Amino acid sequence: MTSVHVDPDPFTGVLDEAIAEGAEALFLAQRPDGVFDYSQDNLTSTLGTVGALAALHHADPAGSADLIAAGAGWLRRTQNADGGWAMVPGLASEAGTTAVASAVLHLVDPGGSAAQVASGQHWMAEHGGLEAIPHPEVVAWCRQYYGFVGWLAPEDMRRFPLELALWPGLYRRLFDLRLPMVSALGLAQVRHKPLNPVQRALARLAEPNALKVVRQVYEHEGSTGAWCENAWVTGLVCTGLARAGLAPDMVEAAVRWFRRTMHPDGWWQTGPLDAAWTMYAVRGLTEVGYAADPRLTASAELFVRLQQHRPFLAFGCPPGYWGWAGTEGWPSTLETGEILSVLCRLPGDQQADAIARGVEWLTRVQDTRGSWGLCVRNTKVANSGPCPMTTVQAVDALLDAGVPADDRRVRRALRWLASAQLPDGAFESVWYRHHTMATAAVLETFVRVGRADDATARRAVAWLERARLADGSWGDGAGAPGTVEETGYAISALLAAGADPAGLRSGVDWLLRRREPGGGWPWEAVHEYVRFVSRYANPAFAQGMALRALGRYRDAIRPPATTS
Repeated sequence: MTSVHVDPDPFTGVLDEAIAEGAEALFLAQRPDGVFDYSQDNLTSTLGTVGALAALHHADPAGSADLIAAGAGWLRRTQNADGGWAMVPGLASEAGTTAVASAVLHLVDPGGSAAQVASGQHWMAEHGGLEAIPHPEVVAWCRQYYGFVGWLAPEDMRRFPLELALWPGLYRRLFDLRLPMVSALGLAQVRHKPLNPVQRALARLAEPNALKVVRQVYEHEGSTGAWCENAWVTGLVCTGLARAGLAPDMVEAAVRWFRRTMHPDGWWQTGPLDAAWTMYAVRGLTEVGYAADPRLTASAELFVRLQQHRPFLAFGCPPGYWGWAGTEGWPSTLETGEILSVLCRLPGDQQADAIARGVEWLTRVQDTRGSWGLCVRNTKVANSGPCPMTTVQAVDALLDAGVPADDRRVRRALRWLASAQLPDGAFESVWYRHHTMATAAVLETFVRVGRADDATARRAVAWLERARLADGSWGDGAGAPGTVEETGYAISALLAAGADPAGLRSGVDWLLRRREPGGGWPWEAVHEYVRFVSRYANPAFAQGMALRALGRYRDAIRPPATTS
């Protein structure tokens, strides 16, 4: 007796072809080491260039004059016609990016770039100035740069309370991922910002702890001269240390790193995303039947290699995590959860130890409230968590690894998620633009644990149905046009929740119409670099979401196998 599929609907053939072509288009981006490499689409960064220029100006203005001139020229060339800048050139102007770009151009080239600076500041004024930026953390960074160029008096720059470093646990929870940058800039403020005697005395006592945090990260990454392999982050740290006159070895190493990493056109990148590109590519491929494809063996081995086996001391993180880049990168629940889920879907047992260590890491960093943030347990930083979407990524990874749905870790997370639902039924996300993807992700997790009939899940379904656009696609739920990423996520979640496939056909047709020559899909900047302020695109995410949606739709409309 054999089982065969009988497909009376020719549309399954259309889907099969689209999936096969889309998968092969993805494989074209795979390197021999298993990385699905989209660096050519994601390297250029206004913020990275701004960070590098400010650091070089403060740390090595004469010796790096050639780099500074090249970077300033690139900023002038990439200014938008409206006077603003975006994190990635060519996108719509953003307030935070425009503020720091215009300030740094004034800092390094006040004469030659005067027109561009004036145009950038005019754009800022037209858009409400710094006060209109919807993120207090970004306003704080911008005010630092405004202070560097004299647009703000030192006493008006936000103070980073270095004395909190006297209590390392509290310091981590209050500043999270920003610890190295806050520490370095706070060290500079002790020397440049008016402080009262008590503040100054406490800050001086805390200086060794603050400098220790900066050095711990520096040494964890191999003392390369970079922090997070990211020119924006490295720029903030180097600027702070140079202005403080401290740690000359780290400052000199950063200057050398900037020289090594500047593109000939005059720009610096924000950082590689090897793991983030690859995990979404492989996840999409496994969803449509490619888990056993031998080409994915290299990617599975890559994930095992990228897992980190040393604690990340500065953030208080145990070993066993993944970051978004290399083997010395910063810890991330997002990447750890997604990579764990992928490893659980791939054949073989060579990744079993990596899965076990990843499960232990997620268990140890779960917040006491049941949620997960980016990496620091119980963080109080809004831009790092607690995050509904990050939380379900962690929960899904635990479930994929065999943790039962009634496990205490899962139950606590579900309770927190129910409490985090917005009044209209949607969910927020820290790292993806609101609200479609987060709502879809939470819905799918509730369905998976057998709670599709919970009020939380029903309200999420209702929100997704309301958020659908007239052409069948989904955008962010707040008026933006449809994207492949959001449409793919919404269709996948609604199918998982038992939606009638016929009712989703127009969305599937929209995805098919969006295909590009060669079988891939276009991508949009739907990933939050800094929430509400700067966004970027992950091409592999778009391809993976499209494949996932088409594969699930195909499975939903294909009749069950018959026995003959």
